[in-house]
Amino acid sequence: MVEPSPILVFNAGSSTLKYRLIMGDHDLRTGIVEHIGERGGPEDHGDAVTSALADLRSGTPGPADEPGTVGEPWAVGHRVVHGGAELRSPTVIDDDVLAAIDRWTPLAPAHNPAALAVIRAARAVFADVPHVAVFDTAFHATLPEAAFTYAIDRAVAAARGIRRYGFHGISVRYVRDRAAELLGRPADGLNMVVLHLGNGASATALADGVSVDTSMGMTPLAGLVMGSRSGDLDPAITFHLVRAGWATDEIEALYEKRSGLAGLSGNNDVRTVQQRAADGDACAELALDVYCRRIRHYIGAYHAVLGRLDAIVFTAGVGEHSAVVRGRALDGLAPLGIQVDDAANAGARAPCVISAGSSRVAVCVVATDEEQAIAEEIVTLFRPAG
Repeated sequence: MVEPSPILVFNAGSSTLKYRLIMGDHDLRTGIVEHIGERGGPEDHGDAVTSALADLRSGTPGPADEPGTVGEPWAVGHRVVHGGAELRSPTVIDDDVLAAIDRWTPLAPAHNPAALAVIRAARAVFADVPHVAVFDTAFHATLPEAAFTYAIDRAVAAARGIRRYGFHGISVRYVRDRAAELLGRPADGLNMVVLHLGNGASATALADGVSVDTSMGMTPLAGLVMGSRSGDLDPAITFHLVRAGWATDEIEALYEKRSGLAGLSGNNDVRTVQQRAADGDACAELALDVYCRRIRHYIGAYHAVLGRLDAIVFTAGVGEHSAVVRGRALDGLAPLGIQVDDAANAGARAPCVISAGSSRVAVCVVATDEEQAIAEEIVTLFRPAG
């Protein structure tokens, strides 16, 4: 039974740890530990948990706090990027679950180890309350077989877990529900494309509110152009580099850290790239064009997959704040019934609709909130049946 106490949520990134103490829809405290593993920062994610808990128990008000020391949580939630094929819903964590998360580390090497370190440190402190893992991959468990299957030898794929899993599912589920509220329609009656555009970026096609296709694949590297990640590539590029003497670690670093906007322009921040493009920088202009063209490509493809498209939803840092990206990504799509109101787009403040009155497809801007989504999943998990 859910107690009238807050839920503590940890959201571990590769070098950050966000934490929120949430009571219903109210933040008792929120914060972030940055530069983990870097000079001047905590040594690892376990140390980051120590720093976060020191803040939570300090009595020093945070950005959204009421004065005074916060209470102890009745449950602790953890965002985990990769749950693979076996962890497909919010799951109470025990040693077997930890082992399963660890098994999927090779497919999310920058994220699953961080989540495991946070879980272990938090369980040591809050040993008497349930800890729940909420997986980015879980929302995409509804993908049809034809969408998640890669066209390679079936025995090899089965033996190595090679298939499309999809990511950003926690965000997509939350944004789906907020977009439905904004449009005044039930989520399970909407066909939409959700564009989660942050430093990592993905597109997801939802049919009647259910994920039926998504751009990220076996790992979060596939799909859209991202801040420093390549997105979709001809796989033969890897063979070409290997034959040229590149090691696999070098190739992985190239695709993960020296590609995307960073590889094309030297900078992974869309705001900087936009400004440089506006100032006439040809490299920045090309980077922005490649970035937006890939988004437009996926919108068209998913429109075809869905047959009927009711809404396009932009979310995350770039999606919420870049009118330039939204406008350029949707430019020329009027024949598909997608038209943007330029004034509404320029002045967008989430949540809002920025499509023109004549647009058959609603275009929305919605703020995502992964920590709130995780807290909601935990409440649902422990809600008494009936």
